[in-house]
Amino acid sequence: MVQSSGPSDPTAPALSGAHNLIASDDFIPRLTAALTGLSDPKTVRATTVAILTEARAESMAGIVANFMTHPRAARETVRAIAALTDATVSAIYHVATKILHAQSNLTEAERLAVLAIGGYGRAEMAPQSDVDILFLTPWKVSPWGESVVETMLYMLWDLKLKVGQSVRSIDDCLRLSAEDMTIRTSLLEHRLICGHAATAELLRERLWPELFDNSVPEFIEAKLAERSARHKKQGGQRYVLEPNVKEGKGGLRDLQTLYWMAKYIHKVERAAQLVDLGFFTRDEHLTFWQAEDFLWAVRCHLHLIAKRPMDQLTFDMQVEVARRMGYRDSGGRRAVEIFMQDYFLHATRVGELTRVFLVALENRHLYKAPILNLLFRKRRRIRPGFTEERGRLNIENEAEFLKDPLNILRLFEEALRTGILIHPEAMRLVTSHLDLIDDEMRANPEAVRIFLDLLLKHGNPERSLRRMNELGVLGAFIPEFAPVVAMMQFNVYHHYTVDEHLIQCISSLAAIERGELSEDLPLASEIIKGDINRRALTLAVLFHDIGKGRPEDHSILGARLVRRIGTRFGLPADEVETIEWLVRNHLLMSDVAQKRDISDPRTIGDFAKMVKSRKRLDLLLILTVCDIRGVGPGTWNNWKAMLLRRLHELTATALDGGLEELNREKRTDEAKRSLRHLLVATGWDAREIREELARHYDNYWSGLPTETQAVFAGMLRPPPDSGEVGIDLHPDTDRDATRAAFVLADHPGIFSRLAGALALVGANVVDARTYTTRDGYATAVFWTQDAEGRPYDADRLPRLRQMIERTLKGEIVARTALASKDKPKKRESAFRFPTHITFDNEGSDIYTVIEVDTRDRPGLLYDLTRTLAENHIQIVSAVIATFGAQVVDTFYVKDAFGLKLHQELRRETLEKRLRQAIREGAERAGS
Repeated sequence: MVQSSGPSDPTAPALSGAHNLIASDDFIPRLTAALTGLSDPKTVRATTVAILTEARAESMAGIVANFMTHPRAARETVRAIAALTDATVSAIYHVATKILHAQSNLTEAERLAVLAIGGYGRAEMAPQSDVDILFLTPWKVSPWGESVVETMLYMLWDLKLKVGQSVRSIDDCLRLSAEDMTIRTSLLEHRLICGHAATAELLRERLWPELFDNSVPEFIEAKLAERSARHKKQGGQRYVLEPNVKEGKGGLRDLQTLYWMAKYIHKVERAAQLVDLGFFTRDEHLTFWQAEDFLWAVRCHLHLIAKRPMDQLTFDMQVEVARRMGYRDSGGRRAVEIFMQDYFLHATRVGELTRVFLVALENRHLYKAPILNLLFRKRRRIRPGFTEERGRLNIENEAEFLKDPLNILRLFEEALRTGILIHPEAMRLVTSHLDLIDDEMRANPEAVRIFLDLLLKHGNPERSLRRMNELGVLGAFIPEFAPVVAMMQFNVYHHYTVDEHLIQCISSLAAIERGELSEDLPLASEIIKGDINRRALTLAVLFHDIGKGRPEDHSILGARLVRRIGTRFGLPADEVETIEWLVRNHLLMSDVAQKRDISDPRTIGDFAKMVKSRKRLDLLLILTVCDIRGVGPGTWNNWKAMLLRRLHELTATALDGGLEELNREKRTDEAKRSLRHLLVATGWDAREIREELARHYDNYWSGLPTETQAVFAGMLRPPPDSGEVGIDLHPDTDRDATRAAFVLADHPGIFSRLAGALALVGANVVDARTYTTRDGYATAVFWTQDAEGRPYDADRLPRLRQMIERTLKGEIVARTALASKDKPKKRESAFRFPTHITFDNEGSDIYTVIEVDTRDRPGLLYDLTRTLAENHIQIVSAVIATFGAQVVDTFYVKDAFGLKLHQELRRETLEKRLRQAIREGAERAGS
């Protein structure tokens, strides 16, 4: 029988004899000698397992040591592990058939063959791969065969190998393969390990004529459907930041699927034969070979690190795999980010190979691509130079096409205009002629016109941008974009690579323009209908992050890069200035909304001075919305929407009517008037209303929504007795948060105790306010979310209330109880979040603003607020912005005398104590 070497090539020796002790010529004689004289079957098995365990450990150590000398190339390693497994199975077969169940004359029915199937049959095994074995018999298994199989399995299990086994006759294999595509695929790669070769050869002789040759279209369709389902299960994106190396889009299974189809049709034994058969060019085969070797190396490192089957490239694993593969920090980027960029580039190339392969199948009428897009699109006449081929847009004459480099962009324009998907042959032509895109073409006004029309004219620019990016056209035409292609952002916050994030942002912008998000984004949808510069906005959205990955601030570098792009495009100077300003300040509105108290007039005033005009404000709002929505699923929520709408509203008022519109006295009068109307409507008499309005200091009125002030009014009618705590918990779905309001006698440290109580029930605080009434009560309100970033369900509120009450009564000590809840997630342990603490006495007219930027954990807010309380700092409000595993806690504070923290020595001392609290909390969590 011909044994398959799998898709890997060029063929190399699997393993040197020095590393594979079991495969050496003298191992079986030495094993036999060691078993001579042993009569008890259990002793024979135990001795065999002991000898094999020691030899396997030594052999595997040699394989791993050899792998670590070339840690980015795994081809020899996966074959070596398969060879070691072959030798192990063969030795066990020898003991079972020659010692434990020795029989001199085997009947026809007893001609047992032991076959490797699946990945093992392909002679490719990662360190923790399953051992998939088929015990093949000519007919029904004999009693002798059953005894051999049972003995072999016991010894394999005793060796702690993960065995997937089946015992079948040749007829069983054919019958079950016809019914089950998984069994059929595993048999496609069967390989004889030991036993009766003629039995294995008979199976091979029957498989193709009786099954495979008559079911090619069925197999191809099944494998492609399986591939689609697998991709969907793994997230549907090639650039998922924690990819599955085996099952994910662009992973090993995609390469194996190509090989399976080729083997099914043409009986290929090596991927190099795909060149001879016309499926791939030599360059494309080299791409296949390099991607496969890289992905196998990653998978082997994962198995070795985890010491178990592990195919998910989680964040913590990424750092260690990058280190083992020899990546180093460079140019302001971490080694892990450079490694993951290489990973995603290989994954993209796997996708390109798949397209090329499917075209070859189409051309041979073995596969028919889905043409659903033809059923729903409006028929449009195709422009000269292009043609429609099997529902795909192709090039009429390659030589004519290549005479004018602008035709590369025209291909994407025509595809978007007509709604026809681009033919893979056309994609193949484009990727092999990217050198035609030179400086002259980049500055060509017609090329610029085509590119801008792709962005602005057809309503779904993300479709063309994504394909241009995958084929390398986007990075070639906009060289400033090329460095962020497949660039990973190593944090929990971002779900996509930088380039995919930018395309997702464009997708959000296009959806707003089409009116599809008017319910979710009423303000942005209204602005987009007005008189805005769509071109400036679109280019700012597309390029706002192109400065990432360098040591310099990416907003500043990005602004410089877009000025260069805008100038090259020949855009008007004022438009280039607008784009540059938007890119430089693309984080400004998000930061102010999420990290500052926007009820403070000084915050709005300073923001309005930076924005300067209503037009800029409107553009910045839409850019900010698209940026947040483009981060990933679940990042956008009603809380952020409310903050941005409120910031836009207040800033627009200031820009339109002047900063005097932000006057604190005016806002206080308006707040009192609003509350008076609400209380009258709910049955309050005039005397009660006067008492309530007189109870609070001026800062109370500008800091809270009217409905929250009404809740406090009710809780203070009458105030709770001394020692009692009034609690009101209410799901605020408009803000995607639960509002927790408290009224209790005022005393130092209240904010910290409340923060500790909320932390104990897993509540994430996103905003908080605390005020003191003139008659000595504290009114504190926290807006909280659960672990999923949503308001607490109503049925969870009683437990929330109970835990808060017990903590405030001292029945539970928050600091002690939080110790077990404060541990960071393992997958987030690799992230670096250096702590930054800033004090700002200019950001508010009344308070000092303390901003703490550090790694998040459940007990952090409690630790910080307790430290502030111990240092006699009064917290008036806190704004918490969380970005994955990173958090920015902003506190508006004053000292015990109601003043800002003016003394530098006081601020330095407080910073040291805050850092100490963060450090001790992290150590406590890690212990």
